[in-house]
Amino acid sequence: MELVWLEDLSALAEYGSFVRAAEARHVTQPAFSRRVRALENWMGVQLFIRTPQGATLTDAGRQILPSAQDAARRLYRMRTEAQEVAGMAAKSLHFAATHSLSFTFFPKWLRSAENGAPIEAVQLHSDSMAVCEQMLIHGQVQFMLCHRHPDVPPLLAPDQFVSKKVGEDVLVPLASASANFGTSPEALPYLAYTHESGLGRIVAHRLRGKEEYLHLKPLFSSHLAAVLMSMALESKGVAWLPRSLTEQEVTDGRLVRALDESWDIPLEIHLTRPTGPISQSAQEFWGKLAG
Repeated sequence: MELVWLEDLSALAEYGSFVRAAEARHVTQPAFSRRVRALENWMGVQLFIRTPQGATLTDAGRQILPSAQDAARRLYRMRTEAQEVAGMAAKSLHFAATHSLSFTFFPKWLRSAENGAPIEAVQLHSDSMAVCEQMLIHGQVQFMLCHRHPDVPPLLAPDQFVSKKVGEDVLVPLASASANFGTSPEALPYLAYTHESGLGRIVAHRLRGKEEYLHLKPLFSSHLAAVLMSMALESKGVAWLPRSLTEQEVTDGRLVRALDESWDIPLEIHLTRPTGPISQSAQEFWGKLAG
């Protein structure tokens, strides 16, 4: 048994695709497939049903998934505790945060969260929403910082994770001030988020069934809001971008509203942690946060 096998199980269960799960795990697809097969061999049962459309959990796979995720978290926590007791590691707080919040919200929020009592050490892992979720599930971080919307529930199991609202934001449909998409509503170029993006899940929910009404023409996609902002600044299309990320560009007049305020998407910023035990320093930090 190897720890990476448990992490692979969780990743494939979430993505439902060997290709996408392998990309998220930063390994080739053949190597990823071999590791999943090795786990099934060790278990002595088939954990996934493989079809040309992807992979879905068998009954046995669904049964063991929560236990496998919990086991991975406990192993990482055990390592951290051993290192702290031996004096080999500072009592660090480990955060995973989506890219847009890492660049804008996180530094200022952390200073306010310290509340005059500096934190000994912080490690920030910045990545897509999907990768951040996997890091939290596997216990590689104690906290995850991300955007949330009340109508778009997180993929994390509600009985295994709890969150606190720590801020607010809004997605605004923006385009370059110099963009000229013509007067015809039939070809409004649209800069979209990919499936790895938490903001993408939220925008997709808001636009479901309305793409044709808005005459959106998908032109480019990325899981990075900063990349979509760059494309919008180059007059490549319209993108729903966090206000926290685009304040300066809007103030300077380089980005302007492409649709009226009825198309804005209000967001909450949440900090999420496992319901199970975390380190004492992480527990003390959580306890100090205002709900």
